[in-house]
Amino acid sequence: MHNLILNSDSYKTSHFLQYPQGTEYISSYIESRGGVYPKTLFFGLQMFIKQYLMTPITLTDINEAEEMMALHGLPFNYDGWMHILQAHSGYLPLEIEAVPEGTLVPTGNVLVQVINTDPKCAWLTSYIETALLRAVWYPTTVATISKACHSLIARYLQDTADSLDGLPFKLHDFGARGASSEESVSIGSLAHLVNFMGTDSLAALVSAKRFYHSPMAGFSIPAAEHSTITSWGREGETDAYANMLRRFGGKGRTVAVVSDSYDLWNAIDNIWGGSLKSQVESNGGTLVIRPDSGDPVAIVNEAIERLMAKFGFRVNNKGYKVLPDFIRIIQGDGISASSIADILREMKNRRLSAENVAFGMGGELLQKVNRDTQKFAMKASAICINGQWKDIYKDPITDSVKRSKKGRLALIKDNGEFKTVARDSIAPEKNLLVPVYRDGQLVVDDTLDAIRQKAVQDCITA
Repeated sequence: MHNLILNSDSYKTSHFLQYPQGTEYISSYIESRGGVYPKTLFFGLQMFIKQYLMTPITLTDINEAEEMMALHGLPFNYDGWMHILQAHSGYLPLEIEAVPEGTLVPTGNVLVQVINTDPKCAWLTSYIETALLRAVWYPTTVATISKACHSLIARYLQDTADSLDGLPFKLHDFGARGASSEESVSIGSLAHLVNFMGTDSLAALVSAKRFYHSPMAGFSIPAAEHSTITSWGREGETDAYANMLRRFGGKGRTVAVVSDSYDLWNAIDNIWGGSLKSQVESNGGTLVIRPDSGDPVAIVNEAIERLMAKFGFRVNNKGYKVLPDFIRIIQGDGISASSIADILREMKNRRLSAENVAFGMGGELLQKVNRDTQKFAMKASAICINGQWKDIYKDPITDSVKRSKKGRLALIKDNGEFKTVARDSIAPEKNLLVPVYRDGQLVVDDTLDAIRQKAVQDCITA
């Protein structure tokens, strides 16, 4: 069982003693202050609310936290937590408002705002920072990277292919084994599925069903790994490949086979394009060959051209060469947003359509990210003391980038552009921040389908 009270930083436990006398309300916000991408695709808050904020704290939680803090050497707000238990049945007296999930927002704008709803719990707004900020920055950053790849691949398909029909399956999530935990997979891989439909991360499918009303959020295909090929021995490589076609080929079916266990070029030229050529051509489905080593740019382009030499190609309406429908390439080694761009650029230079290739991304999607990738922060911006509101902010002389916003905030669209403004400067109905949680109740319950529809309305360019 999770103890929400302990889902925080140690130093937070002493902060209830540090605010001015008479403090009644504290308002804080979350933003991406900048980073690798100029926009962020907001996602994941609903998952956190359902998993952590819909279950009340208990007396057992309070006693466990009190005992731990005593041993840890820090003060503990026993009376404050007991007040939450007794006055609010253990639910956090907070209101959280946010931009709708799936919205692509330029950096430097408010994404989330939180305030306590009980004047006796002003300390709670910042106490929740650790858990709330983490719940926002990680899935939003992964969704942003995935969206950037989506925009990139879409652009090359528009330039070199006759349609965008294959786009939802052009970037497959290979990241489960390289993530730090199953929970990371369930969060990050689900964020990827906002933009694409291909995944091998089963935990994401569970989270999509549990938190976003999606009975099946993503899809995969039978695929070989090196152990299933090398177990046949080098002399049995052809038999291993033939077995994959026999077991998983057929009309309308797709199968992926890793083909670099020994000699990728021999596999393409002499096995797939030689002894098994007739089976590949007549199997009725699609064979996807997976190179898994070497320089991705060179390997993908040479592999496609070798396959074209063996199986032929057609020239599409854009003037680019396309493999027959029964054979394609997926590159899953060394894939990042930048390497995808490099591969597709070289393919375009060689007059190869982007429809010939799909990509699998692992660590670069789920693991090689941190809070500074998009410079996320949560800061207090307004405080009410004895009934009087005042703005609060930080403005360090040593780093102007870390200057924080002042006051109670709102997000608006002005002539099609997002702007963060003072909350009391606009009519309430213009505020794009909507309440999503209040006093233990989920106010908005979005579906993954609705979030996906919102996410396709814009693009990211690095």
